Amino acid sequence: MSRGSSAGYDRHITIFSPQGKLYQVEYAFKAVKNANMTSIGVRGKDCVIVVTQKKVADKLIVPSSVSHLFKITPTIGCVSTGLIADAKNQVTRARQEAAEFKYKNGYDIPVGHLAKRVADICQVYTQHAFMRPLGVVPIFCGIDMEGKEAIPQLYKVDPAGFFVGYKAIAAGHKEQEANNLLEKKIKANSEMTFDQAMEAAILTLQTVLGSDVKPKDIEVGVVTVDVPK
Repeated sequence: MSRGSSAGYDRHITIFSPQGKLYQVEYAFKAVKNANMTSIGVRGKDCVIVVTQKKVADKLIVPSSVSHLFKITPTIGCVSTGLIADAKNQVTRARQEAAEFKYKNGYDIPVGHLAKRVADICQVYTQHAFMRPLGVVPIFCGIDMEGKEAIPQLYKVDPAGFFVGYKAIAAGHKEQEANNLLEKKIKANSEMTFDQAMEAAILTLQTVLGSDVKPKDIEVGVVTVDVPK
């Protein structure tokens, strides 16, 4: 960071700069982009598709042990973009929150409520000097039951603690380019079938990366109304 009027304001997470910025939180967003990965989530009328890159850093690593897709509950999945160590810590906490909710209430936690709990925790991490924001952006997907109606859900949580539901969303290195493409696809067809959602997600990732993707280079997570697990 360039020194000048902002000098010193990036040393503590709890100090605002004169421009009203928390630089450590902004650096957390930058850490997500510096992981050099892109993830895509698309919500169809009866499904949710998440796609992310799979990068094996070393030829000695067993490829099956490298994953950014996680199962939070039997019906809720998550794709994490950013620092993998932070992602695993966050996934563990999300699983704890989900298990505690089911123990207290007797039914599975809704996707939106889980995203809110994770976002609340992320926000607390921006308030204390003895903590740091997690350099990871999780995208949660699942099927919520409202009465007898099954509703696909897609949520993204950022390091600052902001969360919201999406029809389609991207995270990571090529986030803005991917979101521009997804916006056009959703505008053309906001109620995608399973095949259309899958095609939209993979084609968007392929387009922003600028090259054909091989099956071994990506991970795909799928949840549908018929098969919610």
